[in-house]
Amino acid sequence: MLPSTAFTLLWSLALFTLAFLSFLYILRCFLHFNMVKDEFLHHVGVNYLFAPWISWLLLLQSTPLFMPGSNYYLALWWFFVIPIVALDIKIYGQWFTKGKRFLSTVANPTSHLSVIGNLVGARAAAKMGWSDSSICMFSLGMAHYLVLFVTLYQRLPGSDRNIPAMLRPVLFLFFAAPSMASLAWNSISGTFDNSSKMLFFLSLFLFMSLVSRPALFKKSMKKFNLAWWAYSFPLTALAIASTEYAQEVKSSTAHLLMLVLSTLSVVVSLILMVFTAFNTNMVLPKDDGLQSPSDTGSPV
Repeated sequence: MLPSTAFTLLWSLALFTLAFLSFLYILRCFLHFNMVKDEFLHHVGVNYLFAPWISWLLLLQSTPLFMPGSNYYLALWWFFVIPIVALDIKIYGQWFTKGKRFLSTVANPTSHLSVIGNLVGARAAAKMGWSDSSICMFSLGMAHYLVLFVTLYQRLPGSDRNIPAMLRPVLFLFFAAPSMASLAWNSISGTFDNSSKMLFFLSLFLFMSLVSRPALFKKSMKKFNLAWWAYSFPLTALAIASTEYAQEVKSSTAHLLMLVLSTLSVVVSLILMVFTAFNTNMVLPKDDGLQSPSDTGSPV
């Protein structure tokens, strides 16, 4: 419903923001290489290295500049996917070779970012008609999602290594992965079939399971934290999946669900922008904030 000019402006703003943040991180790689190395070796920090490539792939899928089948699209897809595959080999290779004891130690909700990276790459490949490549990345992501889901399902309730209360918003990543898987399979199959519906219903169930327990997030909401941004992407992915579902089934209930989730996604994103703008001291503290995980006990 947005005019094409408004969409182009929003996309351009997202592109500028992502490019600026990427440039800052490139500077960090040159000026503070030891910190980047610590993040790469940290069981939580390494998962956030998927975030920029996920963001670039999402922007690529929605670009108004060229079509998915163009040479530019193909070249950029390879450029953004190769780092994801390299990180997959590092992370999933450790899971495979070191066994379930290692996985149960390092697995955490942010590990879903590695799965989401594969699913976003699969959807981007399906957009340009690369069926085999999209199925390859989809199968890789879903196989490890099942392993990760079972591991976290068994570990989180009674584990002594539960995530800190301030970081509990990352639990929303539990339903981000099946939401993105639903969208990826929709692009691969060309229709929102039963497999896409099952993944969408799973994500909707996980979403309801989390929002029905507000006490779980009570402590994390007392003071603004950048971890709050973990609410936005999962809600957006779920809202987009609900849109595809509503277009397929064409029922009033599905359209109402789409409207509710889409509105919630937009409102949450706007609120996060406002809170971030009024809490710049949390984003840019008085000191440089450049402390290694070894110094702070947690990733930067």
